[in-house]
Amino acid sequence: MRLGLALPTFGTDAGADAVIEVSRTAEDLGYDSLWTGDRILAPRSPSVPYPGKDPVMPRYYENFMDPLVSLTLAAAHTRRVRLGTSTLNALWHPPVMLARALTTLDVVSGGRLDVGLGLGWMPEEYTAVGVPWQGRGARLDETLDILEKYWTRDEFGHTGPLFTVPGTVVGLKPVQRPGPPVLLAAFTPGGIRRLARRAAGWLPVGMPLPHLTAMWTGILQEAEKAGRDPAELRMALRVNPTLTEAATAPEQMPSAGTLDQYIGYARAAAEAGVHELFVDLGQSPATFDQRIDIAGRFIEGVRAG
Repeated sequence: MRLGLALPTFGTDAGADAVIEVSRTAEDLGYDSLWTGDRILAPRSPSVPYPGKDPVMPRYYENFMDPLVSLTLAAAHTRRVRLGTSTLNALWHPPVMLARALTTLDVVSGGRLDVGLGLGWMPEEYTAVGVPWQGRGARLDETLDILEKYWTRDEFGHTGPLFTVPGTVVGLKPVQRPGPPVLLAAFTPGGIRRLARRAAGWLPVGMPLPHLTAMWTGILQEAEKAGRDPAELRMALRVNPTLTEAATAPEQMPSAGTLDQYIGYARAAAEAGVHELFVDLGQSPATFDQRIDIAGRFIEGVRAG
């Protein structure tokens, strides 16, 4: 199983120096990938609850960096690790602008980009960018259509119900052909069917492994129904540890536990067939230097198993 680490693009540590240090350290420690998330607003009282173990949005999200700019910085200071978004909200960007940005990042990184896309959970962010909250699934489908055309055709145009792209030559192509892998954060029946039809993989969040494997089995079955080889799909699991000094009850994992418990969870995830697991230590109460130390102990513990 591949192991990844989230970049410090949220919270009080977010900044260029921190991104560079974590990028270099992760590569030196043997991590396989670096990840960023996406946030454009942090209202004190969102109209819908935060979809986490606590319905109140963490203050950690009040300080945020641009995910693609952050990955570009990481690309400049690494040579091996892959660079992923978990997740980038595709609908906050005009599709051709998104295609240009992703293509450029794949080029400057030497073909190391994993494109993780989601739809978000907060209507206020859609209001801020002038995009309707309703009809997000159809908008994502058409965005994926345009990304595919941009990456695979030397010349293309697009006329759809939501977007029109006049005919254009597209000279710059991604290093990865036919394009960077696109993974989707999908949990609804419609989202899972979309993933099964057209994505390279799934971006779940940490959950008890029996629930995770049951959902994954359903996704693979949907892929088979769509005429795809289920073996083509992969899973990259995000875990946001809440570290405790004392061991928690097993049913609380992966919501909260000791470092040893998270190491055990990662080992069990590997045995359950998870292809990649990455941790975001940013919400830990530890200091930046302590989180660097935890990242080293985590990968050492998982690899030792």
